Amino acid sequence: MEITFETLPQAVNQLSNEISEIKKLLLERTNNPAPETDQWFDLNQLCNYLPDKPAKPTVYGWVHASTIPCHKGGKKLRFLKTEIDQWLKTGRKKTIAEIANETDTYLSKKKRS
Repeated sequence: MEITFETLPQAVNQLSNEISEIKKLLLERTNNPAPETDQWFDLNQLCNYLPDKPAKPTVYGWVHASTIPCHKGGKKLRFLKTEIDQWLKTGRKKTIAEIANETDTYLSKKKRS
């Protein structure tokens, strides 16, 4: 399609519509990402995956103390990536603002009682 001065408004309108469609598709894709397939780790893979690269005896200690989520099949230990990621997130320390907010919420509920 050749764009002339007379067809310029139509061309701009068509481009605007196409950009809107692309924008809508991108928003749908970012809001609904493809589900990630879960991955199984053995002990060596887990040690390499964890941020602090712990030694095998350290991980065995965590398993014995039921600190880390694991699955045992026979004598083999297996770890599910999503469970390990969730376990890593639970170790997050709260900020002072979060602690203060929780304290205020708790105290405001106590005053009502």
